[in-house]
Amino acid sequence: MRKTFQLHVEGKNRDRVLDAVKHEIRKYIKRERRRDVPEGADFWDFDCQFGRTKEDAAVVHLSALTGLINDVAAEGGAQFYVEILAKPGKRQPRSAGEAGHGGTDDGDDEA
Repeated sequence: MRKTFQLHVEGKNRDRVLDAVKHEIRKYIKRERRRDVPEGADFWDFDCQFGRTKEDAAVVHLSALTGLINDVAAEGGAQFYVEILAKPGKRQPRSAGEAGHGGTDDGDDEA
């Protein structure tokens, strides 16, 4: 998805337009995640860019998109550009230092 979203639409409430934009982005991500993952991959990963225009778009993490959209809306911006491209991802094994934090209760907690 490569799209410039307009937040000022004549005859429509700005908050409803913002909700519709967020819904469209979430719907696209859910649709991409439903696709079959290629052989050798574990999941769908996403490359994302965000900016007020296509020219000033910067690489961002997928989880930061909603916050960035809210920031543009709060500042009164008229538009923003979003680029979300799906790519196959491969899970990396955890290192030895991370393996001990699985969330099990070993009884060492003091009340």
